[in-house]
Amino acid sequence: MTQPRRIRDLDALKALTHPLRVSLLDHLLAVGPQTASECAEAVGSSASNCSWHLRQLAKFGYVERTDGTDGRERPWRCTEVGFEIGGFDDDPEVRSQQDALMALRLNEDNKLVQRFLDGHEKLPREWQLASTMHDYTVNVTAEELGGLLGMIDDILRPFLVPVREDAPEGARPAHVGIKAFPR
Repeated sequence: MTQPRRIRDLDALKALTHPLRVSLLDHLLAVGPQTASECAEAVGSSASNCSWHLRQLAKFGYVERTDGTDGRERPWRCTEVGFEIGGFDDDPEVRSQQDALMALRLNEDNKLVQRFLDGHEKLPREWQLASTMHDYTVNVTAEELGGLLGMIDDILRPFLVPVREDAPEGARPAHVGIKAFPR
């Protein structure tokens, strides 16, 4: 099964280290191919601004054009099923970009949580009951933590929006965020 793209190249990290680009990638990963106009509405920007940033992401292979349904405007899609930026690099420049990108990812996660909290009462009851936030403190070695995260990834991977082709009726994108680090 397709694995997330591991990003270690400094220029590729710099291309991602922008709040709108993180939002665009998150949106495309969550809903699939979209036009720049559709992305703009979802991320709160203009179509021309989104189009420019999508072209920048395309230069590093994060997104690409795909065939549209109406032949007029070609949507953009992510080329990967996800991105991995952990495993901090020894190079201070690369590590600085990793830190900046992690901060942007955390901000994006916080926006998603806030959007959920602002509108959860409008969700159908079954989605309200299924939604939750869990925090765990586990007592593990670094090796065990890596193995645990691998098991969680194995469980979630078949359900990823870019991977799952057999989603039943009523399925919708749901955010599952996991952060793992020593306390």
